[in-house]
Amino acid sequence: MTLSFPLEDRTNDQRKPNMDVIDISKLKHARPLHLGRLATAAVLLAAGAYIGYAFAVGTIDWPVVGEYMFSERIMRGAVTTVVISVIAMAIGIVIGILTAIARSSRNMVLSSAAMFYTWLFRGAPMILQLLIWYNLALVFPTIGIPGLWEAKTVVVMTPLAATLIALSLNQGAYTSEIIRSGMLAVDIGQYEAAKSIGMTYSDTLRRIILPQAMRVVVPPLGNEFIGLLKVTALASIIGFGELLGTAQDIYYSNAKIMEMLFVATIWYLAIVSLLSVVQMWIEKRFARGFANSGRHG
Repeated sequence: MTLSFPLEDRTNDQRKPNMDVIDISKLKHARPLHLGRLATAAVLLAAGAYIGYAFAVGTIDWPVVGEYMFSERIMRGAVTTVVISVIAMAIGIVIGILTAIARSSRNMVLSSAAMFYTWLFRGAPMILQLLIWYNLALVFPTIGIPGLWEAKTVVVMTPLAATLIALSLNQGAYTSEIIRSGMLAVDIGQYEAAKSIGMTYSDTLRRIILPQAMRVVVPPLGNEFIGLLKVTALASIIGFGELLGTAQDIYYSNAKIMEMLFVATIWYLAIVSLLSVVQMWIEKRFARGFANSGRHG
């Protein structure tokens, strides 16, 4: 590409413009030298190389990692982790919706009970909730309905039952706040419009408010599910056979501690990566109407 610039010919008394041709494609752009970026990149590369070298020449038995990566016990633990997370999340969403609706109720008893539930299960650490439910027999030796059905708590409260109850109730408390924030994001005019055409409060929630709130609710719910999947690792403390608990059972017998922890880590990363892709797809699906309205507005 060439441009012509009028240049004054100072050798001529009349100073007539002289058109000289300058090829701007031959001009070089002077880029500033970012020493800070180069130094940061060099430090990161050096740290990564050192960590990789340390793992490569260390005492880790990598063939053991490959041996147990797809072993039956590990894969069963991974499937158990995903299944218990899905069930707990489903129950937590139901509890969260009911709690969010109760929080917005004009009934002070319902509203106060919902606030207390949210405060309690969000405040207590997850590991404490697992231990309390697993040792519930120390407080209630039997559970059930007197005269109809009763059972010993120590028999009923298995590691699976304690894990499912603790995860579901804890997730329900967090989900309720997410659902409530989504409901608050819907314009108040939507409630008034539904009321003006004679819709009941329950129909308004089911057909107008909750569908609109889903666009706001889905992204944090996806993050909550990924976090819940990782929290299941705490259930190993009460002997539940999820992924980490299975890896621990194996390294208790073969003494390959780091190797089995790497196996569990790789599986967690693989599952979370897959769930992240699914989350992105769901978010795009729920945001289609909003994106289209913004494009044509």
